[in-house]
Amino acid sequence: MLRLRHSLSLSSPSLSPAPTCTTIRSFSFNALNILKNLISPTNSYSLFSKIHSLRAFNMSQFSTFIQPFDKMPQRSLLSQNIHIQFVLDLLKFSNLRPDIITVVNVHCFTLKVGFLANLPTSTSLLTAYSRTGDFGSSWDLFNETCNKDVIFWNAMITASVENNCFSMAMHFLVEMIEEGIGFDSTTLLIVVSALSLLNFLKQGGVIHGLSIKAGMLSYSNLCNALMDMYAKCGDLNSSQCMFAGMDCRDIVSWNTIVSGCLHNGHPEKSLLFFREMICCSGKQVRPDNVSLSCAISACLAELSFGQVIHGLGIKLGYMDSSFISVANSLISLYSQCGDIQVAESVFCGMTCKDIISWNAMIDGFASNGKILEAFDLLHEMQLTGSVQADTATVVSVIPLCAELMLLREGRSIHGYAVRRLMGYDILVTNSLMDFYSKCNNLTEAKLLFNTIPLKDLVSWNTMISGYSHNGHSKEAQTLFKEMLHFCSHFSLSTLLAILPSSDSPEFLKFGTQIHSWQLKLGFSKNILAVNSLMHMYINCGDLMASFSLLQNFFYIRDTSCWNTVIVACTHNGHLREALKTFNLMRQESNASHDSITLVNVISVCGILEQAFQGRSLHGLAVKSSMGCNTRVQNSLITMYSRCKDVESASLVFRLMSNHNLCSWNCMISAFSQNRAEMKALDLFRCLPFEHNEFTIVSILSACTQLGVIRHGKQIYGHLYRFGTSGKLFHICSACGYVQ
Repeated sequence: MLRLRHSLSLSSPSLSPAPTCTTIRSFSFNALNILKNLISPTNSYSLFSKIHSLRAFNMSQFSTFIQPFDKMPQRSLLSQNIHIQFVLDLLKFSNLRPDIITVVNVHCFTLKVGFLANLPTSTSLLTAYSRTGDFGSSWDLFNETCNKDVIFWNAMITASVENNCFSMAMHFLVEMIEEGIGFDSTTLLIVVSALSLLNFLKQGGVIHGLSIKAGMLSYSNLCNALMDMYAKCGDLNSSQCMFAGMDCRDIVSWNTIVSGCLHNGHPEKSLLFFREMICCSGKQVRPDNVSLSCAISACLAELSFGQVIHGLGIKLGYMDSSFISVANSLISLYSQCGDIQVAESVFCGMTCKDIISWNAMIDGFASNGKILEAFDLLHEMQLTGSVQADTATVVSVIPLCAELMLLREGRSIHGYAVRRLMGYDILVTNSLMDFYSKCNNLTEAKLLFNTIPLKDLVSWNTMISGYSHNGHSKEAQTLFKEMLHFCSHFSLSTLLAILPSSDSPEFLKFGTQIHSWQLKLGFSKNILAVNSLMHMYINCGDLMASFSLLQNFFYIRDTSCWNTVIVACTHNGHLREALKTFNLMRQESNASHDSITLVNVISVCGILEQAFQGRSLHGLAVKSSMGCNTRVQNSLITMYSRCKDVESASLVFRLMSNHNLCSWNCMISAFSQNRAEMKALDLFRCLPFEHNEFTIVSILSACTQLGVIRHGKQIYGHLYRFGTSGKLFHICSACGYVQ
């Protein structure tokens, strides 16, 4: 049966015939077993007892081509009794606003007047119970009903899917096949949608074969569903074959293949199909808001392509407020391309915004470094009251608080998440754990970790990383060993989380064991893993092992590998080894130095007071166009200062086009350390930035060397007037300028 789908000819008439009911008498035994494997055990009672333990799925993931059951082909109601029609109208109203009390009352009324035997009535009741979430009552009603027709079976299969009981849906299909009950294309369409959500490719192939045998591939809805199933299960080739074999393609067919290519990481194919839809289908198929949204998302960082599709959307009239998804995709596109002003313009031009619009704009501000604007927009969203922040909003904002170490704001968002009952969402909890860890509050992070009933790999990785990066190496290693008993699969993030815990010679043995574990997991050729291992070995004092790794992985080593060794040697006091590594790097054809390389080797020259080599690096920076990099220039000022060449340091400072506070601090410190105290004071008086404690330490050092207490007291008075923090007050007190 599975082989049929690779050799079939998917020809279909231009017009789909009316839905028919088909009975498959001789269904493949192997295919039936494949479907049965989804159901364990096959006993109906055992299945029902497992309903509440099945994994919940978000029904918003339901394929766009799947119609609600009450909009699918139904029985003719022309000859229905007027009283039965009244009951059906009541049930139709209850389906619009699902309420268990109303459904129960209508059920009682139906029993009282004796209309429950009427199949349309019992079908509507079953659907109404399902919409209220009372799947047990739908099940009971199904078992009590005699003479079930295909539409009634379809209603029960739909109820199973709506209530996330996908195995039950498969059970009903198998029962229909075994009992010889007729089924139609709607039956298969509902089951395919369930398999798509479950990512069951093999079983989906069986349904495809059943569709061929039943002669139902002429129905475009079923073909679209199969095409979507293959795409979502990662079999894009089969999805494209389905699409190529369709003679009559509607807008759903095109949208399915465009979104399927995007879902499988082929944005270029997605754009090609979108272009083909516009050029080849003519007036028969007109792109809609779904097509445009997918095409915009496929543009990635190609701004020019996105602008063309933006223009097409305006031409087709899809920039209206009723098509929010197009505007949301444009906001994300322009934000990714760095044109945040256009993204904000699109956002402000929307008369109707949903939560996705707000989240996209907040994330756009954050990804483009506009942190304050992101928080202002979050505050504005709360003031409007039209939408409420959801999990995606919280998960987007918490990393901003972690990056800026905004503990108070992060706690406020934590409180909001608890009030809105988001505290049980593992994505939110993991983000909060990461936030508290980065804010050096491991106690809160550990409390959150202990509250998670079912920890995923991200939870373990986050907590281990929190311990590692906060200097709690033993706790990180203990938690890692505990994790090995609960998790069977690990990721690269696990390795990157535990390696920093080996940060001293006493942990060299543990680091070596992690290296062996890394080889076993198959991460031996990953550049991030190799860099982390080299850094670990240098921290543990085993330079030979680190250089051996660098030498062995010559075919993948790049600038980041060399920088890892240079930075680690610099931070661990192996200064001459850092310079030797840089000289070897200069001989490498596959790697070239960057600003990180130069900042570290220039710093080493300053510490070793090697002025000649420092000047050579200065010339190299200017030659490689990195002489304008602010961090490189700041390191040059410090290097010249330590080499007692204050004139060169001053020259670098004067020629800088982009000064920051660090630049001023470096220059003030250079004057202070080289007996040019008055120049340091003069430079401090011209400081265009708000000073910090490094500024004050340098200027007070200059005042101390002058031996004039008047200047020190003036500095203290300046700090007092501007309300500087108590930490700087204690600095002044320690220097004797305030009693």
